[in-house]
Amino acid sequence: MFSYPVHPPGKPERLRTEHFPRLGAPALFVQGTVDPFGSIDELRAATGLILRPTRIIVVAGAGHDLRRGRFDLAAVAAALLELTGR
Repeated sequence: MFSYPVHPPGKPERLRTEHFPRLGAPALFVQGTVDPFGSIDELRAATGLILRPTRIIVVAGAGHDLRRGRFDLAAVAAALLELTGR
């Protein structure tokens, strides 16, 4: 998932994670460090609800659109392969 909206901007009490415990597949999140829809720490806490393996790739300096940060697409692909056992 690229830039998962953990909550609406400025409303951290309105989490969008109620379905996380029901996820039946490994999950990979690519998240910017200045995303107003959820901080890295908020996303880490939320992924604790997922019963399958999870991984977060942090994009320094990026917001929700990931435009200001740089990430290695090869690292994203490798993480997906690792999580899916391929």
